[in-house]
Amino acid sequence: MAPFIGRRLRKGAATTAVAAAAMAALTASQAPGFAAQEHGDGDHRDRDRASGAQPSPDTPIDGDSSYHTDLPPLTKPDKPGSSIDLPGFPGSSAKAEAGIPASVLAAYKKAEASLRESKPGCNLPWQLLAAIGKVESGQARGGNVDQEGTTVSPILGPALNGNGFALIKDSDGGEFDGDTTHDRAVGPMQFIPSTWAGWGRDGNGDGRSDPNNIYDAALAAGNYLCAKNRDLSVQADLNAAILGYNRSQEYLNTVLSWFEYYKSGTHEVPDGAGVLPSERSDPPGDGSTAGSKTGSKESGKGNGSGKDKGDGSGKGGDPAHTLPKPDDGRGGSTSPSPDPGDDGPGLPTLPTTPTTPPTTPAPKPTGTAKLTAVGAKQLTATAGETFSGSPKILAVDAKGKPVAAARVKYEIRGETSARFIGLLRSATVLTGPDGTATAPKLLAGERAGSFTLRATAVGHEKVAPVDFAGTVKPRPVPQAAALARLGDSVLKTGTGGSFADLLTVKATYKGKVAAGVPVTATMITDAKKPELNDKGPYFLDAKGKPVRTLTGLKTNALGQLTLPKILTDQHEGSYLLRLTTADGGVLDVELTVTPAAAS
Repeated sequence: MAPFIGRRLRKGAATTAVAAAAMAALTASQAPGFAAQEHGDGDHRDRDRASGAQPSPDTPIDGDSSYHTDLPPLTKPDKPGSSIDLPGFPGSSAKAEAGIPASVLAAYKKAEASLRESKPGCNLPWQLLAAIGKVESGQARGGNVDQEGTTVSPILGPALNGNGFALIKDSDGGEFDGDTTHDRAVGPMQFIPSTWAGWGRDGNGDGRSDPNNIYDAALAAGNYLCAKNRDLSVQADLNAAILGYNRSQEYLNTVLSWFEYYKSGTHEVPDGAGVLPSERSDPPGDGSTAGSKTGSKESGKGNGSGKDKGDGSGKGGDPAHTLPKPDDGRGGSTSPSPDPGDDGPGLPTLPTTPTTPPTTPAPKPTGTAKLTAVGAKQLTATAGETFSGSPKILAVDAKGKPVAAARVKYEIRGETSARFIGLLRSATVLTGPDGTATAPKLLAGERAGSFTLRATAVGHEKVAPVDFAGTVKPRPVPQAAALARLGDSVLKTGTGGSFADLLTVKATYKGKVAAGVPVTATMITDAKKPELNDKGPYFLDAKGKPVRTLTGLKTNALGQLTLPKILTDQHEGSYLLRLTTADGGVLDVELTVTPAAAS
């Protein structure tokens, strides 16, 4: 069984050596700056608790609610035998922890794919969503979701009533959290209702956004993490995004540890078969249902909440985030002993000889030495359309080997309306394991002409860029929409009157209804030499004045247009009404005016 570096190890380890070695093995795999930042987050949470006001726009997604504090196994997923052997340790195996329930995993990957299209410069990895989902709800309580991805039973955080947490009064009438007094974090990604109102998304295409649905919640979380033009391949942006989810340094460190763990490898397990976490940052009896194995073998037998007593994690200050200091419970004369009433029988006595976990020398970083185009360097599309293919480059090092995870910036240059999806002029993407990086989808825009799409290796100014030549062709001249009159009655009336029948026409294009076609109606003198007629039938304008030209007419959704009433003056004879479209369609309609009948 692979050991966990959670409170159990911190409480049960009898020596500083083992705990230190274990933490060293864990932090060695973390991203740069994993535990180096300090954030003065206590002051603003105290102000939140005191004010009782509704959340401000920068309120964290989960309202600084509680979260799971379990840390990953020391072994990498599916690599047994490389951890410190602690016989009888009650944690799950590394292989089990690497398993993510099928629907939950699918939701994370679907959100990643969606944001790759809508926010290509964000570089959101699905493993980050998995890390947050693990810490927030234990992957929706081990994947306890129905076939649509909605949780079988509610996953609720504690009431944000100012008692150990921020004070956030009810914002949804209890619609999502069932609490009409205070807000609670809701669902697999633990959105509070007020933040869901701004970030909620429909991730499964059912026409509604539901924080209890893993597809909706994962897409919403991804959109939040990608906000403010963040590039999550940049450590500072990654840290800022996570801290915006929950403003706690311990939270940041915990999420980053799972993020690195999941990047080492995962596998799919059936829904409902995921490993449940046992440690939480909230105090006992807070009403939270966010995923602990209460009263189980994993969570301990004492208070049923999987929590430690007397370590300060749920008492005083800000119980939602006050975790043990780095040296709390790690050996020496002050190290607390196992509590059978809390964590079961505890750990066996460990040797006092310092143990150093096996280490593998980190590979020397390799930089990008050359970029080359993969495929065609000529890009062509018609105005208003999407380019059929996306540019791709290959990044290699000085030995010609592909460079993975290299940052490549694609930038549109020149006078053009071409843009990447999301209307961006530039986007930074990461190379894959094969060293290639594909640009986001490219939209041609409406402006015809040429432009340059340049790919550069970020941070390697001496590497020559790769230029792709883009061309936007003008739209083809559309064929004229055909106009035809509906009805065949003779349009005839006397002088000084009006035509009894209103004139209705229909526009079609290639045999199909043409809606929204602009039409101009003009009384003309002659079909061959059309000039505006100054006598005979006429229309009335908006002010009631006679006019013989009407503009701004347009066909409806059925392609039809009914003209206003046509009146006549004192001139009898035959007249022509010409209807024209902007693209050249023409229809002439004959109007006959007879002498008025004698009274």
